Amino acid sequence: MAGVELLNLTKRFGQTTVIDDLSLSIGEGEFVAFLGPSGCGKSTLLRMVAGLETADAGEIRIGDRRVDVLPPGDRGVAMVFQHYALYPHMTVRENMAFGLRNARTPADEIARRIDEAAEMLEIAPLLDRKPGMLSGGERQRTAIGRAIVKKPDLFLFDEPMSNLDAALRLRTRLELAQLRRRVEAAMIFVTHDQVEAMTLADRIVVMSKNGIEQVATPVEIYARPATAFVAGFVGSPRINFLPVTVTSGVDGFAHARLEDGLMIATRVPSEGLTGGEGWRLALRPHAVTITAPGAGDLDAAVDVVERLGDRDHVYATTDQGRRLVAENPGQTPLKIGDRIGLKLNGVAAHLFDANDRGWHAAD
Repeated sequence: MAGVELLNLTKRFGQTTVIDDLSLSIGEGEFVAFLGPSGCGKSTLLRMVAGLETADAGEIRIGDRRVDVLPPGDRGVAMVFQHYALYPHMTVRENMAFGLRNARTPADEIARRIDEAAEMLEIAPLLDRKPGMLSGGERQRTAIGRAIVKKPDLFLFDEPMSNLDAALRLRTRLELAQLRRRVEAAMIFVTHDQVEAMTLADRIVVMSKNGIEQVATPVEIYARPATAFVAGFVGSPRINFLPVTVTSGVDGFAHARLEDGLMIATRVPSEGLTGGEGWRLALRPHAVTITAPGAGDLDAAVDVVERLGDRDHVYATTDQGRRLVAENPGQTPLKIGDRIGLKLNGVAAHLFDANDRGWHAAD
């Protein structure tokens, strides 16, 4: 097995810097997801590792080898593309064998690897079919099989599920989760879908146009977002933000005062925290409870009710003009225009300062 080191990578397109002095370590056998919105540079970074883009500065190392000076075929990586990139005139078997034949792998070894991968991916009955005879999910598994037979040091996945419908996305996520236990190589997975990243990755690299926002486990990304961007990007529905003024309470925790003067006691330690204006209080929807009008911290009118069966998400506008999302038990009788109260659970609150740095409750 081999780890990956990205050292001070920079990539520019003309006058635009897409990747700026980025460094990252990926452990042996680790599954890392690059998560972020379109245009943040995550696919460009992946293509630099693959050798499809050239870095303007920095180094890429896989194991003990520097690979950014090598052609793509000599880097020991295998890539699964968003659009499959299968040869339409070749059968599944021929598609999987193509790279191995170019590498002059013996025929019996090619056959053995294809049979192993086909059994692992449950595509053995499809080996003699051409891509035009396959479903989207079968084509994707063929593309993954073509990568597996190369036995690479590193797997690269470039949004491999974006062309699948919801049911196939779920199945493919499960297949990838099982696959990672069967292969020893490290994996880098590029996605803008937080569910994919949270389900599959050991660690998530959250990226924005400013570069890397946070590198952490899925649990930490959700529970302790380093920046307001991470808090807003990870979690569905989106986290609620409210402008507040922060003060230190006599209990040793930060207190947040809303625009209407309401004081919310948090469990964020006040030690080392500089209070004042320019802060934002952040609450996940499950930390906002619906009450009768006048019985909560804020009064609001219902805008939309998103009914999910076991729970409902209630989108509402407060009397101060702020839009919030609350979570309610399923089959709520609420409807658009209803008046409600909203109770804010300060114990579950996060705080973000004027620099968007996150402050969180003690563990």
